[in-house]
Amino acid sequence: MASSLVRSCSRVSRVALTTVRFMSNIPENTVYGGPKPQNPNQRVTLTQLRQKHRKGEPITVVTAYDYPSAVHVDTAGIDVCLVGDSAAMVVHGYDTTLPISLDEMLVHCRAVARGAKRPLLVGDLPFGTYESNTNQAVDSAVRVLKEGGMDAIKLEGGSPSRITAAKSIVEARIAVMGHVGLTPQAISVLGGFRPQGKNIASAVKVVETAMALQEAGCFSVVLECVPPPVAAAATSALHIPTIGIGAGPFCSGQVLVYHDLLGMMQHPHHAKVTPKFCKQYAQVGEVINKALLDYKEEVSEHLFPGPSYSPYKISSSDLDGFLSELQKLGLDKAASAAAASAEKMEHSDSPSSQ
Repeated sequence: MASSLVRSCSRVSRVALTTVRFMSNIPENTVYGGPKPQNPNQRVTLTQLRQKHRKGEPITVVTAYDYPSAVHVDTAGIDVCLVGDSAAMVVHGYDTTLPISLDEMLVHCRAVARGAKRPLLVGDLPFGTYESNTNQAVDSAVRVLKEGGMDAIKLEGGSPSRITAAKSIVEARIAVMGHVGLTPQAISVLGGFRPQGKNIASAVKVVETAMALQEAGCFSVVLECVPPPVAAAATSALHIPTIGIGAGPFCSGQVLVYHDLLGMMQHPHHAKVTPKFCKQYAQVGEVINKALLDYKEEVSEHLFPGPSYSPYKISSSDLDGFLSELQKLGLDKAASAAAASAEKMEHSDSPSSQ
C-alpha cells in the first residue's frame, strides 16, 4: 500500500510540474519568475551601447516627451531616448527647467515608454529630487524606473553631493547617466544658460567632473555647451561614452531635442530657448502653421467639411421618418433645416457638382 501511495504521489507531482510548465512562460533555465531580460532585438541595452563605443560607432540620442514623438524616435532606430526635464521649457512653457516636478516627469516617462519599444530609455531626475540626501536620490531614481518605465536615470552636475548621489543610485543597481558642462538646473549659480569650459580652470573642471562621474559608476556622461577641444579631452580621458550637445563632433554620440531638430516650434517663447548649436533637419513648425491657417480659412469660408469629409449617411426612408417625427414634436424649423441639408449634400455629391 505504501509503494502504491508513493507511485501515486510521484505521478501527481509529474502532472503538476508538467501543468506548471505549460501554464508558465518562464523558461526552464531561469531561477525565478521575475522581469523578463531585455531582448537585444527589441530593446537597446547598456551592453550594446558599450559595444558601439568600443567599435567607435557613434551613439544617437533624442530627447522626447510624449507618445507620438517616442513612436517616431523608435521608428527611426535611435539608440537612446531621453525623457528630459527640458519638458518644463519645451512642453510646459517655463523659462527654465526648475519648475517641473517628479510627478510631472513620470507622466512624460510613461507616455514615452508606451511609444518607444527599442531605444534605451533614460529619465531625468528633476531639480529638487536628489539633492537633499542619498535616500532621496535613490527613492527618486527607483520611482523613475518603477513608475516611469525607464531603463536608467540621468542627473546633472558634479558637486561632491551629486557625485555621492550618483554613486548611491548605481549601488542601488540603477544605471546612471551623468551630465556636465552647462547644467540647466544650476543656472542660478552659473548666471544663466552659459557655455562652460571656456577658460583653463573651467575646462579642467569639466574633464575632472566627467571622470568623477565615471568613477561613481555612471555608464555615460552628457557634455553640454563646451568647446570641442574640451569635449575631445573628456572623451579621450573616459572609458565610458560621452554624449555631446553643443559640444562639437568629438564625442561618442550626440543628443538633440525632438522639437528642436524638427524645427517644430515657431512661437517667440521657443525661439528664445532654442539653442544656437541645434541643426534643424526640417521646418515642421512652418508646415504646422500653414496647415492651421488653411484649416481656419476653409472653415471660415464654409469649405470644410465638404461631402468627402461628411461620410455618415441616413437612408431616404429613415430621413423621411425622421422629418415626420420632428414635425410631430413641433420642430418644424428643425425639420426644414434637416431636409435642406440633405438636399444640399445630395446636390454636392452629384457628378455635375464635382
